[in-house]
Amino acid sequence: MTKITIIGAGSAFTQEIAVDILNIEGVEGGTIALVDIDADRLEIARKLVLKIIEMTGKRWDVIASVDRREVISGSRFVINQIEVGGLQTVRYEYEIPLKYGVNQCIGDTLGPGGLFKTLRTLPSWMDIVRDIEELCPDCIILNYTNPMSAVTLLTSRITEIPVVGLCHSIQNTSRQLAKYAGVPYEEMQWRAGGINHMSWFVELTHQGKDLYPVLREKIKDPDLLKKDPVRFDAMKYLGAFVSESSGHFSEYIPYYRKRQDLIDQHCSSGYNGATGFYANNWPIWRKENDEQILQKLEGKLPISLESSNEYAAIIIEAMLKNEPKVIYGNVPNEGLIHNLPQNGVVEVACMIDRNGINPCRFGELPEHLAALCRSNMAFFELAVGAVLENDKEMARHALMVDPLSAAVCSLEEISDMFEELYEAERDFIPDLR
Repeated sequence: MTKITIIGAGSAFTQEIAVDILNIEGVEGGTIALVDIDADRLEIARKLVLKIIEMTGKRWDVIASVDRREVISGSRFVINQIEVGGLQTVRYEYEIPLKYGVNQCIGDTLGPGGLFKTLRTLPSWMDIVRDIEELCPDCIILNYTNPMSAVTLLTSRITEIPVVGLCHSIQNTSRQLAKYAGVPYEEMQWRAGGINHMSWFVELTHQGKDLYPVLREKIKDPDLLKKDPVRFDAMKYLGAFVSESSGHFSEYIPYYRKRQDLIDQHCSSGYNGATGFYANNWPIWRKENDEQILQKLEGKLPISLESSNEYAAIIIEAMLKNEPKVIYGNVPNEGLIHNLPQNGVVEVACMIDRNGINPCRFGELPEHLAALCRSNMAFFELAVGAVLENDKEMARHALMVDPLSAAVCSLEEISDMFEELYEAERDFIPDLR
């Protein structure tokens, strides 16, 4: 019987992933193992998954433990969705950089927030990977934890166990583009590639017609432009639409958050780029999510059994049933995108079957788009290297090549900002030499 382990089961992802797995036709049972270091949230997740099993009529067993070694043995799939010390550090990672003029919206992938999330997350994940190697070496790792590229890159460097990083930006953005262009989603064709949160839709057509001239004409309407201000502006000048939201994307390039007038013009509200959006809202969202799950368990709110567009269950189904599917995954480059670093991680189309993840060759990105991806990949290379080599200066250098920090600060200011963050988070990250 198939065994699937979810590590970080207290995450908001668990409900969707459990529903998706239980909706796989022809897979009637198995074991879902839940792991979380927070015993209360783990118990809530266990009851929720049991409730979903009851509603679907499937014959899955659920086991749960705060000690992963008790439950992961023999897993065929391990889903990673951990969060390390985020509630305690989110204010530091927003407020300290802001003193230096580094204005973040999300701050979980690049920049000061992304760097220190990397330094917090990777050491804990390395310990988990060692247990996976010992107890379920024949599994495949499905990673949802951000920083996606950094976690997936580190995993590929320390183990031979196959890993794929999963996001929902390609699925969501392709649907948004069909809506923006006014064409049926099922009829739109596209070709996309790059890195997580910066994949580029280099081709976008409907019945053989290029949709980019259509989009450029449509964004003359200010109401449409306001719906996705950073991405539409970038499309206007760079020639392609990017996969991640305006708010996230505004942090990964040096153009939109370095002056207040630019922030006011392009980074309006919410996920479109609001200052401190994640730091100010994530603790509230987490609390509300827990409360909603409790209400669902009490029957006060409905539990939806509609499948999501996440890729985890698609991979599981394709492998178990040997029914080939295509997803977009984050995988080691190894010749997939020629003009990006070959030892890095890229996001490309992947064919899934019983043999696992089969990435598809993309070729070359337009050079200006590749250059923007390379700037982010250099940051990830240094941040991951800092953890693997226990090197404080390498971590400091990662922040120095961060596009947003470099657009705003001098090298001295970046160094001072790094030191202040490092001191503030000493309780959450290992000592670096």
